[in-house]
Amino acid sequence: MARSAVRARLRRLRPRTRSGMRRAFFLPALAVGALAAPLVVPAVAAPATAPATAVAQTAGTKTAPVLAAKPYMGWSSWSLESTNFPGYGGSWLTESHVLQQADILASKLKSHGYEYVNVDAGWNVNPNTQKNVVDEYARPAADPVKFPHGMKYLGDKLHAKGLKFGVYMAVGLYIDAYNDGKSPILDAPGCTTKDIVYPDLRKTSGWDNVSYQLNFASPCTTKYIDSIAQEYADWGVDFLKIDGVGPGSNQGDEAHNNVPDIQAWHSALEKTGRPIQFILSWSLSHDKADVWKQNSNGWRIDTDVECYCDTLVTWNNSVKQRWNDVVPWIDDAGPGHWNNLDSLDVGAGPLDGLNEVERQSHMTLWAIESAPLYIGDDLTHLDPYGLSLLTNDEVIAVDQAGNPARPVSQKTPEQVWYARNADGSYTVALFNLGKGYADVTADWSELGISGKPAVRDLWSHKNLGKSAGGFTDNLPPHGSRLLRVTPDAVTGKPGVPLAVHATASTASSVSLAWQPVNTGTATTGYDVYAGGTKVASTSGTATTVTGLQAATGYSFTVVAHDSRGRQSAAGKAVPVTTPAAGGPVAYEAEASGNTLTGNASVNDCQACSGGKKVGNLGGGNGSVAVNNVAAPKDGTYLMKLDYTDGSSGRTVVVTVNGTAFQLPLPGGNDNEWGRPRTVTVPVELKAGANTIGFGNPSDYVSDIDRITL
Repeated sequence: MARSAVRARLRRLRPRTRSGMRRAFFLPALAVGALAAPLVVPAVAAPATAPATAVAQTAGTKTAPVLAAKPYMGWSSWSLESTNFPGYGGSWLTESHVLQQADILASKLKSHGYEYVNVDAGWNVNPNTQKNVVDEYARPAADPVKFPHGMKYLGDKLHAKGLKFGVYMAVGLYIDAYNDGKSPILDAPGCTTKDIVYPDLRKTSGWDNVSYQLNFASPCTTKYIDSIAQEYADWGVDFLKIDGVGPGSNQGDEAHNNVPDIQAWHSALEKTGRPIQFILSWSLSHDKADVWKQNSNGWRIDTDVECYCDTLVTWNNSVKQRWNDVVPWIDDAGPGHWNNLDSLDVGAGPLDGLNEVERQSHMTLWAIESAPLYIGDDLTHLDPYGLSLLTNDEVIAVDQAGNPARPVSQKTPEQVWYARNADGSYTVALFNLGKGYADVTADWSELGISGKPAVRDLWSHKNLGKSAGGFTDNLPPHGSRLLRVTPDAVTGKPGVPLAVHATASTASSVSLAWQPVNTGTATTGYDVYAGGTKVASTSGTATTVTGLQAATGYSFTVVAHDSRGRQSAAGKAVPVTTPAAGGPVAYEAEASGNTLTGNASVNDCQACSGGKKVGNLGGGNGSVAVNNVAAPKDGTYLMKLDYTDGSSGRTVVVTVNGTAFQLPLPGGNDNEWGRPRTVTVPVELKAGANTIGFGNPSDYVSDIDRITL
C-alpha cells in the first residue's frame, strides 16, 4: 500500500556502513573540483553587500527583479514535525499551528528579514489513512482535517500579515494519485494519469514508496505539471519545495533521474506569471549543479539537519556534516540560486538539542555561506538567547550579502573560513570543531592582509581594535567567532591573489589555480613567478608552468596587474617538487605489497583502475597503507587520490610517514560507489621510500582506488 511522504521522510536517515553500505552519519567531504587542492581554498571574489533587489538590464532597459536575489529568510514546519519532543511530531502540522507561528514571525522577526512561512510534508496527507489527498485531476489537495479552510485561505492569511507562503511536494506522481490510471489531467483532453507514467509503474524519489516516475515523452505529462503549478499560483504560493530529487537523495539510476521533472517545473512555474521560489531537496548531486542552477533557486546540499530524535537536532546528527559538505558547492551560490543547508534550529535551547556555543556556530556557518535562514523552532517558545541569535542584524547582513566564505584549510578541526568583500573588508569565522578547547588562529598573511587591520566581533557588536599578524582565540568545543576585518584600503594597484594552489604536476610542469581578485584597481591579468623569476602570464585564474626540471623544488607566487601595469603584492608562496623523470607514478591501493588492516578488503570496481579498489575502511577497524612510494628528494609533492563515494562524503585521515591530517572527500549523494572521483592534495615526502596510509579511527572512509605522485 502506498505510504505518505511524511512517513517516508521519517525513515530517510537509514544507517550506512562501510563500503557503500548504509549507515547513520559520517564525516563528509571537501574538494573544489576534480584536480583542485582541497586543503587551501580561501574566499571567492564577491560583493560585500547585495542589493535589496537584483535587476537584470539590457541596453538600458530594466526587466523584472531577479527572483531569489538574496537568500530567503523565514520559518519551516518540518523540524517540529520530525521530532519526538513532547507536543510535536507528525500530527503537529495544522492550519492553526501554522498561523500561530506566522503571528510570531510577523511581530518579532519580520523586521529582521524573515518573511516566508513554508508548510512542509503532510499538509496533503490524511492522518487516518496516511494517504495523499488529491483532487479529481490528481493534483495535491489540502487535508480537510488539518487545513479545514484550504490552502488559498492560508495563503491569504499569510499575505495579510505581510508574509509569503510556501508549500511542499515530493517529486513524481504520488502513488495515491494514480487511481488505476483513470484520473483525467486538467486542460488536457484525452489524457489520464495512465498517460503520464511509465507502463511498468517504476518508482522514483529518494524513498521509493511515494511516487511513480513521470514519463515526459508524453505531452500529457507537461500538461499535468502545468496544472499543479497553476493551482499553486491560484492559491498565492510564493515558494515551492520539491523533495526526493535525483540524482541525489541517495539515488542515481535512471528511474531516479528527475532532471526532466525539474526542467518541466521550472518552465511551468514561469508560465504562471507568479514569482515562486523553487527549491530542490535533498542531498542533490553536485554532478548536476549546472542543471540545478539553470532551473531552480536553490538546492539542499545535504541530508536533513534534523536528528529524528527527542530534540530537533544534535551536533553530531547532523549539524557538523555541513562544514564539509558545503565546500564543493561554494562557487555555485549566487543571486538567483543559493546553497541550502536546511533548517536553522537555534532559537529554543531544550528543543534544539544544542548548547549555546553550538547554537552560535550553527548560525555562524549558515550566515557565512549565504544559506537561506529558515527557522525550524516553535516560535512561541523562543528563549532570549535564541532570539538574540536570530535577530543579530550584523550577522544577518553577512548572510544577505551573498558572498559565501570558504576554508583556509580543513586539515584539522581548528578552522578559519573567510570571504574577501568588494569593499576590501573580510568576513572571517573561526571554528573549533574538535572535542576539547583549542586555539584557532586567523593568519593575516594567508588572507592577503598586511599591516594592522581593524577587527570587529559581529556577535557581540564590539570593536576589538587593530591586530597585527593575525587573530587568535581559545575556543570551546564546537565554538566559533565571527569577525569583520578591515585592512587599510588598497589604492593604486590590484588586491592580492588568494587561494593560490597547485592542481597537477609532471616531471616538467606544474599547474596552478587561484581565486579572482576583487579589490583594488581592476585586474587585467596575472603573472606567475618561480623563485622570483616570471615563468607564466595569463588573463585567467589558472595556468600551467612548463619547461621545469624533474625532481626539483620550486616556490610559486602569483601577482595581479591592472591595465597600467601596476602590480599587487604576491600571494602566499606555494611549494611544489616535481616528480622524477617519467613521473608521476600510479600506486594501486589493492597492490599486493600494500598493508590492509582490520576489515579492509579488496573489492571489484569496473570503472576503477585495475578493476579493483579497497573498501571497508575506517570506523576504527580498517585501513590501507600504500608502501614504497618513491620520491627522488625531500619535498612537497602533489598526490592525486582516486576514490569512490556514493554518500554525501566522508573524511579520510591520511598518514604520511607517521604524520596525519584529515582530508574530507566529497561524495555523489547518489549511492553510486562504482564511479571514481579525484582530489589532489600536497603531501610531504622524504627521499626514498614512503608509506601513505588511509583510514579513520572514528568514522567510515570512502573507498580508495589509487594514488598518483
